[in-house]
Amino acid sequence: MDKSYYKILFISFFFFLYVDSFAQKFNLLGGKDSYKTSFKLINNLIVIPVEVNGTKLTFILDSGVKSAVIFNLSSSDSLEINHVEKIFIRGLGDGEPIEALHSKGNRFKMGNLFSTNNDLYIVHKEKLDFSAKLGITVHGLIGYDLLKDFVVTVDYSHKKITFTKPEKYKYKKCRNCETFDLEFYKNKPYINAEVTVIEPYNKTIPVKLLIDSGGTDSVWLFEDDNIQIPQKSFRDFMGEGISGSIYGMRSKLKSFALKKFVFKEPNVAYLDSASSLHARKFKGRNGSIGGNILKRFKIIFDYPNSKITLKKNDNFNDSFGYNLSGIELMHAGQELVKQQNSTAFTISKGSSSIGSENSVVFDYNYKYEFKPLYSIFQVRKDSPSEISGVEVGDTLIKINGIYVYNYTLQQLIEKFHGKNNRTVKLVVNRNGQQLKFEFKLKDILQ
Repeated sequence: MDKSYYKILFISFFFFLYVDSFAQKFNLLGGKDSYKTSFKLINNLIVIPVEVNGTKLTFILDSGVKSAVIFNLSSSDSLEINHVEKIFIRGLGDGEPIEALHSKGNRFKMGNLFSTNNDLYIVHKEKLDFSAKLGITVHGLIGYDLLKDFVVTVDYSHKKITFTKPEKYKYKKCRNCETFDLEFYKNKPYINAEVTVIEPYNKTIPVKLLIDSGGTDSVWLFEDDNIQIPQKSFRDFMGEGISGSIYGMRSKLKSFALKKFVFKEPNVAYLDSASSLHARKFKGRNGSIGGNILKRFKIIFDYPNSKITLKKNDNFNDSFGYNLSGIELMHAGQELVKQQNSTAFTISKGSSSIGSENSVVFDYNYKYEFKPLYSIFQVRKDSPSEISGVEVGDTLIKINGIYVYNYTLQQLIEKFHGKNNRTVKLVVNRNGQQLKFEFKLKDILQ
C-alpha cells in the first residue's frame, strides 16, 4: 500500500501506544537556539497546536507515548498522509488489540520547530471521544518525538514551554530543585520515587514510575505483593484505553516522595490486572505519575542527557480532591437558547378624564445563541448521584439553580470536587422530561 493516498475524516481517541517506530529529528527554524510558546492546561493536560502535513491540529503533549497519534478528526477536518500500512496495536484496557494505520514520511511543524519524515499512527475507535471529555477539540497525542531532541522546560504555572538546543542550554544553580536520572524503556521515561502506603501501616516502598504527562490523575500503581489496596477504597472508572475501558480502585497514599519533595495523602488509583496487563510487560514498572503531580513543578525534561529536574511552583500545595458525586460529564453538542437581549420602555399618557393614569409599556428584545450541552456518560455505583436517581444518558440543564451552559466543562467538573456534605441540586432532561435530583457530596476516603 506504499504511496497510497488517504483522507481521514473520522478518527477517535486512545490513550496509550505500544508500537516501535522511527522518527526524524526536530530542528529550529532560522538558526535559533531556543523557542518558547504558550500552551493550554486542561484537566492537568498540556494542549498545544501542531501542523501535520500543512493541516493545523491540536495535540496533547504526552510523555507516555512514543510516536505521534491521530485519533479525533471531525467531518470538517482532513489530513493527507502517505506510505500507509495496516497494523494492530494494543494498550491499557480490558479488550483486544485494534486495527490502526501506520504512516511514514509526515511533516510536523510547531511554531519555529519542524521535522520531516515523521511516523504517524491513526486509530479509529468510535467509543472513544477525548474532545468530548475535555470540552475542547483535541486531535491527537505527541510525546517522545517532540521531546527527544531538546532540553524542554515546562512551566505549568505560567503555561509556557521552551525548547532549547542541548548544546546551548545552561543549567543554573538551584537550591530548591531536585534532579533525577531517567531510565528509558521503549522510548518512554521512568523515574524512581517512594510511596508510603496505608496498609501495611506506614510502609515505605521504592517504586519505578512512568512519567505520564498525558494522564490526569496523581499516581497510578500496579497491585503486587508489596503494594496492596487499602480497605478504604472504591472501584471506579479511570478512562478509556486503546484496548477498552480502564478500571481500578481509588484510594489515598500516606505520602508520595520525589527525593525532598513530599506530598501528604495524595490520591492514588490501583489499576486492575485486566486493564494494566500490557503495561506490566516492563517488569520493573510499578505504575505512573500523572498531571496532578507534574503540574506542581516547573519541569526540565533533558532527554539527551537522560535527566529531569523538578522545581516546585505555586501549585505545589494544592489539595488532592476527587469527584465526590460519582458523575462523569461530557460535552454533547450544542442547543439553541433564547436569551433576552435588551429591554426598551415607553410611557403612555392617560386621557384628560378624571381618574386616568399613565402606563409604562415594556418592549423585550430577544436573541438566539448556540450554547453547549453536557450529558452524563458514567455514574459510579453506590455514589451519591446514583442513589439519588441520576442515570447515564441524562442531559444536564441546571446545577444549583444555574443553567449549565453558563459554565465550561471544567468548571462543571470542579463543582463535583467540592467539600464533603455540600448539597448539589440538579435538573436534567431524560427522554424529554425534566427531572430534579438532590444529593450531598460524599468523601468516602476520609
